[in-house]
Amino acid sequence: MTISVILYITLALLIALGFAFFQYLYRRKNLARKDYLFFGLRTLAVFLVLLILINPKITSVEYELEKPELIILADNSQSISHLDQNQNISNISKNLAENAKIKEIFQVNSFQFGEQIDITDSLDFTANQSNIYNALSESEKIFSEKRSAIVMLTDGNQNLGRDYKYFKSSQNTSVFPVILGDTTTHTDLSIERINSNRYAFLNNRFPVEAFLNYTGNENITATVRIKNNGTVVHTEKIQFSKDNRSQILRTDLPANSVGVKTYSLEIDFLENEKNKINNLQDFAVEVIDEQTSVLIVSDISHPDLGALQKSIESNQQRSVDIKYLNEVKSQLSNYQLVILYQVNNKFNSLFTEVLDKKINYLVVTGSQTDWNYLSNLKLGISKNSVNQPQEFFPVYNETFGSFQFEDIGFNDFPPLIDKFGSMEFEETKFHVMLFQEIEGVETEDPLIAVSQNSPKSGFILGENIWRWRAKSYLDHKSFQKFDDFLGKLIQNLAKNSPRQRLTIDSENLYYSNENVVISAQYLDENYQFDAGASLKITMKNEVRDTSFTSDMILKNNFYQFGAVDLPSGEYSYNVKVSGRNLAKSGNFKVVDFSTEQQFITANLSDMKTFAENNGSALYYEDQMEQLVNALVSSDKFKPVQKSQQKRLPLIDWYYLLFILVIVLAAEWFYRKYVGLI
Repeated sequence: MTISVILYITLALLIALGFAFFQYLYRRKNLARKDYLFFGLRTLAVFLVLLILINPKITSVEYELEKPELIILADNSQSISHLDQNQNISNISKNLAENAKIKEIFQVNSFQFGEQIDITDSLDFTANQSNIYNALSESEKIFSEKRSAIVMLTDGNQNLGRDYKYFKSSQNTSVFPVILGDTTTHTDLSIERINSNRYAFLNNRFPVEAFLNYTGNENITATVRIKNNGTVVHTEKIQFSKDNRSQILRTDLPANSVGVKTYSLEIDFLENEKNKINNLQDFAVEVIDEQTSVLIVSDISHPDLGALQKSIESNQQRSVDIKYLNEVKSQLSNYQLVILYQVNNKFNSLFTEVLDKKINYLVVTGSQTDWNYLSNLKLGISKNSVNQPQEFFPVYNETFGSFQFEDIGFNDFPPLIDKFGSMEFEETKFHVMLFQEIEGVETEDPLIAVSQNSPKSGFILGENIWRWRAKSYLDHKSFQKFDDFLGKLIQNLAKNSPRQRLTIDSENLYYSNENVVISAQYLDENYQFDAGASLKITMKNEVRDTSFTSDMILKNNFYQFGAVDLPSGEYSYNVKVSGRNLAKSGNFKVVDFSTEQQFITANLSDMKTFAENNGSALYYEDQMEQLVNALVSSDKFKPVQKSQQKRLPLIDWYYLLFILVIVLAAEWFYRKYVGLI
C-alpha cells in the first residue's frame, strides 16, 4: 500500500470523526450515553462510505522458478532387444530421470518411441518399426513454447519415416544423442529391400527388384536364389568389394497359375557372419486372371487427367487410356468404365454410344462443362448454371452405404471448381459419397455421387481433383490413401456383378510386422447400411489348426476386425451376420518378416551425422557422467526466476457495503427505540 493511500485513509477517518462530532457532540450540554453511541455509529458509517470511494489496494509479488524441460526419448523397438541393449537402455533412462542434479534444474519427461511416440510406462521393446524423425519432431512440438533438451537413447537404426540425419532442432531445443549397441563394423551380407508388384496377371511375367548390401573389405562373389515352394526359380551370382558395397538384382518371374504366390529370396552366408537373419527375406505376389480397362475422354488438357491415370493405375489390376475427343474410335466395348471429362455438346455421339451399349460411365464436371447439354441428357443430375465459377468443399457422408470407403480427411481438402447454379438430382437413383459445402454452409447437394442402376454411373461435380491427391500426400506422406479411395470408386463403377448385401474388404498378403485388418459391410433388405447388425468373424490358422471367433466392431459405415502379431502362415476366415443366413469367406497369408532384426550393429555413421547437424556431441553408454555434466552446467538450461505483481483490494467492497448497511440499520433502529423517529 502506498503512502498516498495511507494518507487518504487517515484523512477519511478525520473527516468521519469531524462530521460526527459536529452533528452529535459539538456545543451539546448534558451529553447522554445515547449521544456517544450515535457519534460512534455515524463516524463508522461515514468512514465506510469514504473507504469504499478510496478503494485501497495492496500490492503483492509472487516469485516462480521456471525449469526447462528435459525430454528422455527411449527407443522401444525390437532392434534394441536384438542387440541385447534392453537392460542397458532401461537403466540409463531410469538413472537420468532420477538423477538429483538433473531434477534440481529440469522438469523431467520420459517418452518411448517405435512407430509412434508415447509416454513411458515400461519399456518392452516390442515395436515392429522405429521412426526416430517422428519422435524428435513430435516431442519438440509438445514443448515448443519452452526451453528444452532432448536426450535420445537409441541404436540409430530406423526403418520408417524421414531420415533423422537431416533433422534440425529449433532454437529453443537442444539434442543430446546417446548411441547404444555394438558400433564395431562386422562383415555382413544383407537384403535391404525387395520391390515387387502386389498383383501380376496370369501368363505374364512380373518384375522383382532386390537391394543387396555388403559390409567388409574383401572382394567376394555371392549367389542369390529365388525360391517358390522350395523350387529355385532364379539364381544369379553377384560380386561385391570394398568400393562396391551395394548391388541391385533385377529379374522377371513367370505368373503361371492364379492365387497368392510366396517367394523366398536368399543370399549366401559369409564365413563367420554374425547375423544370418538378414540374408533371407520373403515376398508374395497375387496372380489374377482379370483386368479393368478404363478410358478417359476429354476435349481439353487438364492436370486432372494425369492425376486420375496415376491414381487408377496404382492398382496393377487396372489400366487407363487417355484420349482426346477427336481420337476416340468406336472401341468402347473394350473398356469396363468410361470417364467423360468436362462434357459439352461435342460429346453427343460418344455419349449416345455409351448409353446405347450400357457402358458404365463416370462424369467429371468443371468450369468448361456445358451444363445445358448435360442436363438435357436427363441422367438424374441437372444444374441451372451461369457462366461463373464456384468453389465447392467436400463433406464426408457417414451414412453412405453402397460400398466401403474411409474419411481420408476430406474436410481439410481444397475445393473443387464448377459452375455456379441451383442443382437437382434424383435421390432415389444416386447415393451421395460427399456433400457440397459452399462458403461455410453445408448443403444436401452431392459433390460425388454414384448410381447402382444399369449401367452404373457416377458424378464428380468439380475439377481440380489433382489437388486432393497432392493434399493427401502432404498429410500422409503417401498417395496411397487417396488412391485407395478413388480405386474403390472405380472398382464399384467398373464391375457389372449384382449388388451384394454382405461384402468383405481385405488384403491377400500381410507381413508379420503389420496389422491384419479385415472390413465388412452389411446392407439390409432395402440395401441400406445396417448399423445395428452383429457380425462375427471366425479365423483359422490352417498350419497349426487353431481358430478363434471375434466380434467385428462398427467403424463409421462398416464393420472392422483387427489383429496384431499373427504368426506367419496361411489363414482362412468366415464372416457371418448373426440371425441372418448371410456369410462370406476368404483367406490370406502372413509372411514372416521383421525389419528390426535385420540390424547387427548400431548405426554409428548416421548418429554422428545427426549430432554434427545439431551442434552436439555424440555420447556413448559409458559417458553418462559427461552427459549429466553437460546438461547441468549449460547456461542455456539454468532455471529462470519469474516475478508476478498482483494488486488486490484491501477489503472487498461488498463486505464494506454489507457492514455499512448494518451500521445504518442499527442507528435507525436505535433512534426508533429512543423515540427520535
